[in-house]
Amino acid sequence: MVDALFGVPRLVAVYDSLDAGRGDLEHYVAMVGEFGARQVLDVGCGTGELACWLARTGVDVVGVDPAEASLEVARGKEFADRVQWIHGDATTLPPLQVDLAVMTGNVAQVFLTDEEWSATLDGVHAALKPDGRFVFETRDPARRQWEEWTREPTHQVQPVPGGGTVEFWSELVSVELPFVTFRGRYVFSSDGAELTSESTLRFRERSEVEDSLAAAAFAVDDVREAPDRPGKEWVFVARRR
Repeated sequence: MVDALFGVPRLVAVYDSLDAGRGDLEHYVAMVGEFGARQVLDVGCGTGELACWLARTGVDVVGVDPAEASLEVARGKEFADRVQWIHGDATTLPPLQVDLAVMTGNVAQVFLTDEEWSATLDGVHAALKPDGRFVFETRDPARRQWEEWTREPTHQVQPVPGGGTVEFWSELVSVELPFVTFRGRYVFSSDGAELTSESTLRFRERSEVEDSLAAAAFAVDDVREAPDRPGKEWVFVARRR
């Protein structure tokens, strides 16, 4: 099930404007260089910001996402012609052998069941070369970041491509740990249309993530802080065993 923000064309068209300043992507680009990766798999690539950035630097990139509307936006970006785009997820990949797989943003937390998460890990494992690395981030539940997902700290108004503006804010719907559900509201000035997108994320404890990686034949080499949200989330660096 694809959230409206990633699957409804009108919302996808404003996604990049509302999520500007992706400091986390710089961190991932730096790690691609740190590990000397030349082939990268971007799982849940969305509108392709990271994939196109890496392609610009000469890296061979495969971007996979279940939202066709997001991929349509990605395909229209500069350097998109250098990326292999796949409509699907980590469980539906063709045979690949990459140096590094990444999952940025909230991607690691959209897998709500143990079965979904395990299948995703298995798919990533199969796509990696021996000793290839898997890097992803997930939020620390102890920091209770969902308490900030309310109108006051999230409200913004941004111009829309083609004219007008979109007003956006978040609403916290429910907290039933490990699951947190929130809703985004989007009001377009051009015609007054109001669209919503509801999302549920799973907040796993660090030990849960480490155990799941071990079960999927990964070794955890490092757990780092996210530079754009220090102390609020973990960045796992795992290696295919």
